[in-house]
Amino acid sequence: MTKKKIASFLEVEVKLSVDESTGIPDLTQLPGVEKILGTTEHKLSAIYYDTEDLRLTREKITLRRRTGGDDDGWHLKLPAGSARRELRAELDDPSTIPDELVSHVRAIVRHHSLQPVAQVDNRRVVIELGSSAGEQVAEFCDDHVTAWSLLPGGERTNWREWEVELSDFTSGTEAGADLINQATSFLISAGARKSSSPSKLSSALGESIKTAPVPNHLQLSSLDPDSPAASVVESLRAQRDKIIHWEPRVRADEWDSVHQLRVSTREMRSLLETFEGILEGDQLHHLEAELKQAAAVLGEARDAEVVEERFIDLLDSDDSGLIDSTAAQHIRGDMRAEYEAAHERIIAMLDADRFLQLLEDIDALLAQPPVVSAGEVLESKETLHDHLKGAYKKLRRRHKKVQEFYHDATLTLHQREEYVHDVRKAAKKLRYASAAAEDAGLRTKRLTKACKALQSQLGDFQDAVTSRDRIERLAAAARERGEDTFAYGILYQRELARGQKALAGYEETVAEIKKAFSKVKA
Repeated sequence: MTKKKIASFLEVEVKLSVDESTGIPDLTQLPGVEKILGTTEHKLSAIYYDTEDLRLTREKITLRRRTGGDDDGWHLKLPAGSARRELRAELDDPSTIPDELVSHVRAIVRHHSLQPVAQVDNRRVVIELGSSAGEQVAEFCDDHVTAWSLLPGGERTNWREWEVELSDFTSGTEAGADLINQATSFLISAGARKSSSPSKLSSALGESIKTAPVPNHLQLSSLDPDSPAASVVESLRAQRDKIIHWEPRVRADEWDSVHQLRVSTREMRSLLETFEGILEGDQLHHLEAELKQAAAVLGEARDAEVVEERFIDLLDSDDSGLIDSTAAQHIRGDMRAEYEAAHERIIAMLDADRFLQLLEDIDALLAQPPVVSAGEVLESKETLHDHLKGAYKKLRRRHKKVQEFYHDATLTLHQREEYVHDVRKAAKKLRYASAAAEDAGLRTKRLTKACKALQSQLGDFQDAVTSRDRIERLAAAARERGEDTFAYGILYQRELARGQKALAGYEETVAEIKKAFSKVKA
């Protein structure tokens, strides 16, 4: 199947409500606007699509099929900071939403069907605003809108609004920001007013939005908001939202997105494990297993990404002149190929029913948390403190093993390093538990900070270990090809030294965790 071509635009605009009788002011008074380049009128008609429970609308995302004007097609608008990113696909089949667009909201929509929820017709007068040199700096749109909500109880509404949208020429520039900022006050002084609705779709739906069912993750639980269980659930909800946030960015292969999605899945799993006893049941064990599997797939790409960055840094900083061009080419290129293959496996995982069901199961848990029936104990901060204490004791036990075995020459290097890695995993769990306890009112900020410092320190150490493993594999492959492997030995020794350097101050960092934990009171 041929993929549709997707166009992407950054939409920076200001939108204001205005009465039918209000006249358009002299737009050349806006900063950077010296002339009117032209005026055109369009008759636009758009059908907006969403799930039955309005998942897209609630996330400030709009998906529409529009006809008329010069941008016929399917449009998907996504939040992008103070602006919006608009993706467009051609209108080849008006009855089928392009999968290339749906993939950007797959984590939100999942298998829920997208159906028409509103129709918005618009008589639009477009005034092109130009600079003295004739470049288009912005568009002013005078919209006369008629809309119908297709939800139960929906009504027909009419309104007029003005929009000023920056052109590609000024979007992202200081001059463009100044134009947008001043356009708001200028148009308000001409009779406009700030809109009470963030989009035409919201205006079209009006009060009928209240008839739509509420998605699981937004349903209010019956938990006492001051209980430890509520604090744990809110911590889980925060990770759920991060997973949804980073999923489309992973698809787009944005920088650091794989790492952030992996962190969110691992943190949620850690919370479920740490606070078992506040939450309980087979549902938790199932989620833990599924999150572990997802993190493992993400980990393949993340490890390749980290190693590639380290390899490039090692090559760029080399001044020995002993790394031959053949080895350098493999060192630079092989990890990139490994990352790209791993990223393809991630996309396959994100599209799979298994991952989509995981997201559904997470939302179901948030809607109905499986809280243990332990009476008043759930009302006490002591419960969270007990779980925090358990996580701290696990870290101390693993630290003692490092003290006992790390310098034991009878063990292999990897065996000894695995003890350090176990401490890092325990530090992460303690950090996540500490953050959740802080939300419940425990004074754990210092503990969270100390755990983060240890996690970061041991993360640098583990990155060096992972890099060495890859160097060994590359050297073995080079040896099979009959190539010189001396360069790989140089890099291996450098990573060995970097790993040891990362452990400097390890004992002091652990000691700070001990001090910080002693200050935590239930």
